[in-house]
Amino acid sequence: MEKKVVIVHDFLMTFGGAERVLRELADMFPEAPIYTLLYDEELSGGRFSDRVIHSSILQKLPRFFRRRYRWLLPFFGSAIEAFDLRDFDLVISSSGAWSKGVVTKLRTKHIAYLHSPMRFVWDYNERYTKGLGRGVALCRRALLSYIRVWDRMAADRPDILIANSQYTKKRINKYYRRRAQVIYPPVTLGEDIDPEAMRDAQLSEQGYFLVVSRLTESKNVSLVVEAFQKLNLPLVIIGDGYDARSIQKSSMNTVKFLGRRSDTEVLRYMVNARALIFPAEDDFGMVTVEAMQVGTPVIALGKGGALETIEEGVSGIFFEEPVSVMVADAVRRFLEKKTWDRKLIRERALRFSGKCFRDKILGAIEEMNVQE
Repeated sequence: MEKKVVIVHDFLMTFGGAERVLRELADMFPEAPIYTLLYDEELSGGRFSDRVIHSSILQKLPRFFRRRYRWLLPFFGSAIEAFDLRDFDLVISSSGAWSKGVVTKLRTKHIAYLHSPMRFVWDYNERYTKGLGRGVALCRRALLSYIRVWDRMAADRPDILIANSQYTKKRINKYYRRRAQVIYPPVTLGEDIDPEAMRDAQLSEQGYFLVVSRLTESKNVSLVVEAFQKLNLPLVIIGDGYDARSIQKSSMNTVKFLGRRSDTEVLRYMVNARALIFPAEDDFGMVTVEAMQVGTPVIALGKGGALETIEEGVSGIFFEEPVSVMVADAVRRFLEKKTWDRKLIRERALRFSGKCFRDKILGAIEEMNVQE
């Protein structure tokens, strides 16, 4: 008898790297419903309008609160545990925080694909109390401690943990004391295109460097802006986020902000860029591989998943710390290397294909069934 499969994802309130992984999983299991804490078809770009979506009780809150869902932090754990998944034989969770914590029956198998352990409670917990009054900071620390305990217990529930990189695997072992296997995420945005066909000599921006990122503090985009103003070189930034306004205020004429753009436009800007700048410490960094898949080299912070995808001097250049002077120095070193083999860069990046991801996920499921 064919197994009944369900897919669980934290939030469908945007369409980023985690949602691209979810889309691949959804395509692998076309009959599987998707359970998520909150769903907004508009914010997720309509990418899942063809699927059956089940949202948590939090979906009944007014739109004002759903759009500011971080205010609902104390309720996410109990909301994810309330999902009734008794009718399913296999649960596949796509989790950066909450969905690995679903409660299943004893006979139900659960594979959790982890994009990261919860960063805000394990890595950045002090950032969330900095500058607050003593009473507020104490309350927030207590909340984060409670969530940390919940997260540690939730990580014991899946039968198998899959990490999106060796970097994430090490963090899973450190924080959860569990072993995980590594399956790199599917990078499909630039997989099937012809970069030469997208080269555009008529593009209004020429000779530019590119950032494609959420504009939030952890992404370090402001230090790239600072570096490029010192270098007096053109920089194009695609993306939006909480810090967009403050970053734009601090920028000058050499920096151009384009906001959110379609996948096709992002690819066009990637193909025509001199290099992509990636200044954040990320668990994998899907955008770096997307750039390399169209032959564009990457200047990246030499930490996290970037060390597993970028080859120094072949597909990019690293800088050691997230400070503007080091970004500027890396750009100078990039310019000194006058030619880059874009065909070779593309060939190296295609190992992170959708097919490779699908084969390894199916292999993990088969192995689990054999061990059953």
